[in-house]
Amino acid sequence: MRTQVVTIHDVARAAGVSPATVSRVFNGGRVTPERALSVQQAAAALGFAPNRVARSLRKQRSSVIALIIPDIENPFFTSLARGVEDAAQRTSLSVVLCNSDEDTDKERRYLEVALGEQMAGVIVAAASQDETDLAPLIARGVPVVAVDRRPHAAEVDAVQVDNQHGGEVATRHLLRAGYRRIACITGPRGASTSEERLAGYRTALYSAGDAAPAGDAYVRHADFRVEGGRAAMRELLALPEPPDAVFVANNLMTIGVLDALREVGRTPPGVGVLSFGDVPWASLLRPSLTAVELPSYELGRTAADLLLQRIEGKPSPLQTVVLRTRLQVRESTAGP
Repeated sequence: MRTQVVTIHDVARAAGVSPATVSRVFNGGRVTPERALSVQQAAAALGFAPNRVARSLRKQRSSVIALIIPDIENPFFTSLARGVEDAAQRTSLSVVLCNSDEDTDKERRYLEVALGEQMAGVIVAAASQDETDLAPLIARGVPVVAVDRRPHAAEVDAVQVDNQHGGEVATRHLLRAGYRRIACITGPRGASTSEERLAGYRTALYSAGDAAPAGDAYVRHADFRVEGGRAAMRELLALPEPPDAVFVANNLMTIGVLDALREVGRTPPGVGVLSFGDVPWASLLRPSLTAVELPSYELGRTAADLLLQRIEGKPSPLQTVVLRTRLQVRESTAGP
């Protein structure tokens, strides 16, 4: 008679915890005493014993880490990648750069490669809050750090920007400059950065009360790319009362917005334009572009430092590091 093999998934179901929590219990990770006891009792009842040989093999990983980002053409992610690489080089780790193109299927294949090649760890800017699945890596004890974007269900270290605060500061600046019909072009639905920047925009408008009657009639979701920004701005310009300013949730979409305005002969600051994400050429535009400056290099460096701590096996609770933004006021928001 064949004996059924008990896995950590069976133990997790019996204990009412995630497989990642079971893995941490048997690999010396940080878990509350109550959860550890629950896991140990479930394991004993099921006759589960950790596979010491498999665990030792898993520790023989390569000196390569994976960095999975949505768009390498975006200067924000280029700078972030540089921060990761510089930090990794200090410890002789190599970085494999993977471009997901905001595609969860492509992202999943890269995650599978990282697991199959026994990479030392993974840094990922998730393509989706809901669909990015880091559970297989976590269950196998592969260190993972979420950077910029964080999946809802993942129990991993994370390094993020205070997107909501940055969006709120940006929108308040437009209000103070005298704009009233303020639009927001944000990114894909389900991306944490999209939703958080939109939330900051809404917070600023609601706080302003009757002074800012824009509401969601002036909200558009796009794809974080140039063409998405251009198409969204064209829609907004076709409204019976077009916006007199627009808060754009990333730098590439801002290029599309400026192009759409040029098509109809309108230019900032007559229509205010504020970009979430600065670019090296922002001050060279005429008029120069007001932007929320993001600590992109620092995001990458910090994410790599956190990952290196996990790879070295340093015990510590899961961390979420939040970095602040800074508003760079220039000519494109001088007032209507």
